[in-house]
Amino acid sequence: MRIANLNGRVALITESGAVDIASASGGVFGPDPMDVYERWQEFSAWAQTAPTEGSAYDEADLGIPVPRPPQIIAIGVNYKAHAEEAGIPAPEELMVFTKFRSSLAAPNATIELPSDDVDYETEVVVVIGVEGHGIAAEDAWDHVAGIAIGQDYSERTVQRRPPVPQFSMGKSFPGFGPFGPVVATPDEFADRDAIEFRAVLTGPGIDGELVVQEGNTSDMFFGVAEIIHRLSQVLTLLPGDIIFTGTPAGVGLSRGILMRDGYVMTTELDGIGSMRNSFIAR
Repeated sequence: MRIANLNGRVALITESGAVDIASASGGVFGPDPMDVYERWQEFSAWAQTAPTEGSAYDEADLGIPVPRPPQIIAIGVNYKAHAEEAGIPAPEELMVFTKFRSSLAAPNATIELPSDDVDYETEVVVVIGVEGHGIAAEDAWDHVAGIAIGQDYSERTVQRRPPVPQFSMGKSFPGFGPFGPVVATPDEFADRDAIEFRAVLTGPGIDGELVVQEGNTSDMFFGVAEIIHRLSQVLTLLPGDIIFTGTPAGVGLSRGILMRDGYVMTTELDGIGSMRNSFIAR
């Protein structure tokens, strides 16, 4: 099952197009995309017999899939090769920060650059569907509504501002948290613990398409289930929470690549779809 936000209305995306959930359910579920996550178990049961005949839609109309998450959680240094390129020892515990909600953006958003020090970080995004605290690792996937792809764009000067790092501030400029294009339930993936993704950069001065990152969630230090387990020992995870799960090797900081006016980043998720971010100078 794939769920999207189309012009502010929640929709199922099927092989034939988009099914408006509020209309198809006879008003049992409202048009607000948050409604299905806040009633995830009820919605999942309804969706098993939902209509599949959809209408054509324009990808430009895709909005933020989960527009008002109660919590946005992000995990740092969670891929082995990324830790190596950054010269950081293998972590024994989750490195956790947040992005503020105003940083979220539609999957195909155009992003205004606040400086010449903006980096990219390609990440799998987990959406929580069932509330939980103290969740056992073996039960963690039962709390997941779905998976999306995202970018944790980062203004490195602000992030590294002394006297201590300011991860949340550096990663929360407007548009710095696009994700989508849909939220796909875990059964959409051949292996929910080995999800592949990549990012491709084009633009002025780049010869053709430059693959800047390729990742597989099997390379994480802490997989999705372990992330949920460890977070929930402290936090209560809430329906609609989103978790940026970390980035693989190849970030711009290590490659000498920073976002510039006219660049376009296309981010792809394991057969599910892609999103496309264009950059413009302030």
